Amino acid sequence: MSIDILAWLNLAIRWLHVIAGVAWIGASFYFVWLDNNLKPSKSGAKGVHGELWAVHGGGFYHSQKYLVAPGEMPETLHWFKWEAYTTWLSGTALLAVLYWAQASVYLIDPAKAPMSQAEAVLLGMACLPVGWMAYDVLCKALGNRPRLFAVAWFAALTAAAWGLTRVFSDRGAFIHVGAIIGTAMVGNVLFVIIPNQRKVVADLAAGRAPDPNLGKQGKQRSVHNNYMTLPVIFIMISNHYPLVTGHPLNWLLLAILSLAGVSIRHFFNLKHVGKIRYDFWAYGIALFLVVAGIASSDLGRPKPLPAGTVTFADIQPLVRKHCAACHSAHPTHDGFTAPPNGVVYDSPADVQKYAARIKERAVLSTSMPLGNETGMTANERAKLGAWIDQGAKIK
Repeated sequence: MSIDILAWLNLAIRWLHVIAGVAWIGASFYFVWLDNNLKPSKSGAKGVHGELWAVHGGGFYHSQKYLVAPGEMPETLHWFKWEAYTTWLSGTALLAVLYWAQASVYLIDPAKAPMSQAEAVLLGMACLPVGWMAYDVLCKALGNRPRLFAVAWFAALTAAAWGLTRVFSDRGAFIHVGAIIGTAMVGNVLFVIIPNQRKVVADLAAGRAPDPNLGKQGKQRSVHNNYMTLPVIFIMISNHYPLVTGHPLNWLLLAILSLAGVSIRHFFNLKHVGKIRYDFWAYGIALFLVVAGIASSDLGRPKPLPAGTVTFADIQPLVRKHCAACHSAHPTHDGFTAPPNGVVYDSPADVQKYAARIKERAVLSTSMPLGNETGMTANERAKLGAWIDQGAKIK
């Protein structure tokens, strides 16, 4: 019996990452909703900024928010941090197991930048602290000008997406942009939100008046995290959509889809305070349709030579050269012990069966072969696409 340790490790870490991410996102969304729905307190309690009544699961809940801190330390105080830490730790572990340990398969694209595995891994690792430092500097410099900060941070992330798609495989570039955003989010929790809360707790315990700016800083970073959530979620699932990740303008498509996510998130944040702005939904949908239009067009794609009439005999050598090493009942590629997603091209009927998927992965996008390690050319892709468009005939 043989066990593919990396595959099972990948599954275990990915499952943990999703579980922790759901917990973190749920807490983030809930507390932003809670904060935006607070009403002026009627209890008269000193220092209470707002309160809210809610019903859930058969019971009633009464929440109160102190703008700075209560007059004395509560007997029991619940903290929200491990959801964030576990999400980042599991995400980084997944990055290491899949993209760094198997850089030759998932991260390096020799056609873009011929790198050794060590060089690719070091560059990938460097993205995380550099991304956090850039975000933190922008936040401190432009924190009092939120719109200007948003433009600057969006521009920085778009530049990172453009740069990484020039040197990494498409999937590898996307996931590292997501890791940059995730690191900025967890950095907010680790270096700002939790330390500020600890200072407030320490002041309360010592009988000192806490600094109200500590809470304002934490609130600011928490709101930033809230808006960055939907772009990160898209990046987590983006490898399933090669029409985006494998497009020549993939960095631009990622930027536009991220704006769509931010727009939809803003709709909900406004709705929490009673402002219904359906135009933000319209902006989000319009941006999504722009991406769909670009991805479905020839914009940005090189113009291949006309393929003419193409038979299966013409494309069979291409399938053997560029696809069969992975997509075979017994893969010969070092990175696989089983065919990815169970897809095999061992017979003409197999190739015909998956013709539509082949077109999506290798013709309309360049997501296959992985990292284009076999050097598939634009004209080879055109020939493959022509065979599919002409009916994918095998006789």
